[in-house]
Amino acid sequence: MAYITLNKKHFFNNLDIIAQQSKGKDKIALVLKDNAYGHGLLQIAEMAKEYGIKKCVVRSFDEAESIVELFDYVLVLADQPKSFHPKIRYTINDLHAINLFEKGTKVELKVNTGMNRNGIEMSELHEAFEAIQKRELVLEAVFTHHSCADEDLCIFQEQNRNFLKVKKEATDLQMKFAFKPLRFHSCNSAALFQTENFNEDMARVGIAAYGYLELPQQGQVEQLQSVLSLYAKRISLRKVSKGVSIGYGASYISQDEILVGNYDFGYGDGFLRSCSHRYTTPEGIKLLGRISMDNSSFLSDKEELLIFDNAIEVAKSAQTISYEVLTALKPHLKRVVY
Repeated sequence: MAYITLNKKHFFNNLDIIAQQSKGKDKIALVLKDNAYGHGLLQIAEMAKEYGIKKCVVRSFDEAESIVELFDYVLVLADQPKSFHPKIRYTINDLHAINLFEKGTKVELKVNTGMNRNGIEMSELHEAFEAIQKRELVLEAVFTHHSCADEDLCIFQEQNRNFLKVKKEATDLQMKFAFKPLRFHSCNSAALFQTENFNEDMARVGIAAYGYLELPQQGQVEQLQSVLSLYAKRISLRKVSKGVSIGYGASYISQDEILVGNYDFGYGDGFLRSCSHRYTTPEGIKLLGRISMDNSSFLSDKEELLIFDNAIEVAKSAQTISYEVLTALKPHLKRVVY
């Protein structure tokens, strides 16, 4: 069956670069949501612990629960607690969501500074602090999220200015409501590498850790290395004559007599169907015809085939982004660390 390998040396190289930019590995909150961007939640979490990462960010309670013993701090971005755990914090994404949390829950308040997706409005800060106190929640941090740090520096800088205002008001409100001192964080991968003098309490780093951050000015980003490689095994091999079609829709017609290998990796495993007719492997081996649910045909007789070791190249064929390529990879695929 198709399988994934994870390169620990590359992963640690990326964390070294991130730690240098964030001024210490203790400032890294590794984003592990969506099965660690398709890499494998448990495998990446265990490697992160080995490296010395103590903070992580996940999407759901179930993700948090499965790896919480490996970290000192876990932030859940979009869920409510199913049970209490002292290491887990939860995000307040909306003013009305405050009432969904039970008394004593550790929470972090997300503020909209320009992305206009999740988070309370800047004008709602006082109301939010008041509601948090009334609900008797434990407010630990205030944070925001950048929309364009990798594309539009004007919007990035405007969000930074807005967050400075948020920090000042939140600090004043923290004293007014007698809360404990707050932590502040805003940087995702792109924002961290666009920041010259990082000085926040932590950076929520995802795509850079996996080796796929793309910025107009590359700098240290060029030294990031992809962690994941995907291999497929041959199911069958056949000689195809000139003029014979291959696969669904008879959409590929052989121009010569060729050997065609059929491999056990298809869109049911996460190989985006939009790559059909246009993908070539890192070794220059051409995909033939349409990708089907559990199979893909290549101009190859190899028993095992490297499908990709750089999601950016696959994304170009699929006309999408590396994030989609990676998170499409199904959990049932075996993941091996080496």
